[in-house]
Amino acid sequence: MRITADWIGDEAAQAVMAALAAGGKQALFVGGCVRNALLGVPVADIDIATEARPETVVELARAAGLKPVPTGIEHGTVTVVSHGRGFEVTTFRMDLETDGRRAVVAFADDVADDASRRDFTMNALYADADGQVIDPLGGLPDVIARRVRFVGDPHARIAEDYLRILRFFRFHALYGDPAQGLDAEALAACAAHVDGLARLSRERIGHEMRRLLKAPDPAPSVAAMAAAGVLAHVVPGADPRALAPLVHLEGRMPPRWLRRLAALGGDASDLRLSRDEARGLEARQAALASGDGPAVMAFRHGAPAAEDAILIRAASLGALPPEGWQAEVARGAGASFPIRAADLPDLSGATLGERLRVLQEAWLRSNLHATKAELLA
Repeated sequence: MRITADWIGDEAAQAVMAALAAGGKQALFVGGCVRNALLGVPVADIDIATEARPETVVELARAAGLKPVPTGIEHGTVTVVSHGRGFEVTTFRMDLETDGRRAVVAFADDVADDASRRDFTMNALYADADGQVIDPLGGLPDVIARRVRFVGDPHARIAEDYLRILRFFRFHALYGDPAQGLDAEALAACAAHVDGLARLSRERIGHEMRRLLKAPDPAPSVAAMAAAGVLAHVVPGADPRALAPLVHLEGRMPPRWLRRLAALGGDASDLRLSRDEARGLEARQAALASGDGPAVMAFRHGAPAAEDAILIRAASLGALPPEGWQAEVARGAGASFPIRAADLPDLSGATLGERLRVLQEAWLRSNLHATKAELLA
């Protein structure tokens, strides 16, 4: 099979490939760019694998007038800048030793050795400079079938890096065929090694969950995570039942991963949220718990939190959001409490503060409709 994607003819990428070929070294496009081209998915990054050792990559790049940057040279990666863009060029590698989080690797001469250390068969595909696909491990049928399958023994691949458990569910959400479900052997291996997730940093877990929940439809993967006992380790107390109806209600709205996280509930403290993310999640949780209408909810917690809470509430009830809810959210988000301290000249200090609070509560009970005159009366 030959890839005919536009990026194959990219002048900058081809210059890097030509520089390596000029030194008699094999150079292959690898991983996501090959996988996505075969699936018809946009390609973000173009990575290159080669038999050349890092120091040789540096020499050949310089000889071709390109700029090598030793971004990860101890791991075999050199970023080669061509036409103002960087391309990661990594020497073929094979694993010598792993501990469930990181691997000790050695450079290899055979592309099959490099392919064997990768996580999924759909990521173990290569293409030469002309786009001819090279498939050392027979992963091409899996890509065509949109089947996410571990390279070799799933138990062995997971034991090399327990993050691959979460990557399995994310990759299925992004590239898998929902109709055929998740690979049974892989799912069983994920369930068997779920305790290994405790060995991972919270940053790595949080990063994977963000990416999973940003997928167009993560609901089937998250439901499978729950069934395998994985979700309970990552977000204790989470319940995935509202996620599928939420995705349906979102329609063409841009997916918000925090909206979907809030729909799961549970304790997200192990995801290492940023300060802004934590505040956003708290706002959504408060809006959900409030029982307020759309306008009041937006006034109290902001439009994004109100929008998300309304959708989550509807999804949880198996219903549609209230009619005109989006206009009400916009009204609430743009509203201003009509009373100011200057409107109560006879009051001061704590008495003034309490009176303002009482009046604002009355305004909120009116669904933000009460006027200044009505409130002061």
